Amino acid sequence: MAPQNLPQEMLFRSHPWHGLSLGDAAPETVNCYIEMVPTDTVKYELDKETGILKVDRPQKFSSLCPSLYGLLPQTYCGPLVAKHCMGRTGLTDVIGDRDPMDICVLTERVIPRGDIILKAYPIGGFRLLDGEEADDKIIAVLKGDFVYEDCKDVSELPKNIINRLWHYFLTYKDTPDRTKCRVNITHTYGAKEAHEIIKLSHQDYVDKFS
Repeated sequence: MAPQNLPQEMLFRSHPWHGLSLGDAAPETVNCYIEMVPTDTVKYELDKETGILKVDRPQKFSSLCPSLYGLLPQTYCGPLVAKHCMGRTGLTDVIGDRDPMDICVLTERVIPRGDIILKAYPIGGFRLLDGEEADDKIIAVLKGDFVYEDCKDVSELPKNIINRLWHYFLTYKDTPDRTKCRVNITHTYGAKEAHEIIKLSHQDYVDKFS
């Protein structure tokens, strides 16, 4: 039996999307909920209704996520994120993917499991379109990481790290019988734009759920 004098919010786990804050120092430093790690051969995804990490699907082929991968709490890819995407690409009829903002977190250390929270600082991102949906991926560094901590912008990363991330997200939905790829990456952007997109996705969240 739980102690009777504890506040009610301490008796239950917070919902990773709605119950965690983006962080007092956001967007320069953000709280992240990690769903997947590079050794996962199953794609895990947060169940939006319950807040429990669920199996989305087995990874049927050889693609493995090359970084920690998860979401930013209290963000939402809605009209403001879509408008920003259209302004940067010149495309029309783009919509947000109606999910939390995705984040890839770089670290030199092996973290063996997801369903954890951590602090990271965004250094950039890349603009991914899945059909007509804006599905940006923020790139960040684990706070205090011994190898990556001096990297403040995505332009300072080795090009092959970006290539590896691009390759995964361009191919992880592919199957041998798939003839057309819906996924397209238009470009990589730096820390300044990543901060702007995080602010927009947080405002989309406030507009959607407040």
